[in-house]
Amino acid sequence: MSITAERKTALIQEYATKQGDTGSPEVQVAILTERIVNLTEHFKTHAKDNHSRRGLLKLVSLRRQLLDYLKKNDEGRYRTLIERLGIRR
Repeated sequence: MSITAERKTALIQEYATKQGDTGSPEVQVAILTERIVNLTEHFKTHAKDNHSRRGLLKLVSLRRQLLDYLKKNDEGRYRTLIERLGIRR
C-alpha cells in the first residue's frame, strides 16, 4: 500500500521546483496522489478494509488542502500540476 523509496525519489526528482526540493506543494501532492492511487487499487480487492479507508480519506483531505493553498497563491502552478498528475477530470 505504501510507495517504495525508489518511487518516492523518482517523484521528488520529477516534481521538484529546484535542486534538493522535497517540501514544495507540487512534490507533496505528487506523493499523496501516488499513495491515493495505490490505496484505491487496494480497495478493489479488500472492500471491507475500513481502517485503511479512513487513512485514504485523510490523504485525500490533505491533498485537497495543499491544492487549495497552491491555487490561492499561484494559479499557474496549480493548473500545471493538476494537468501533469491527471486529476480534476
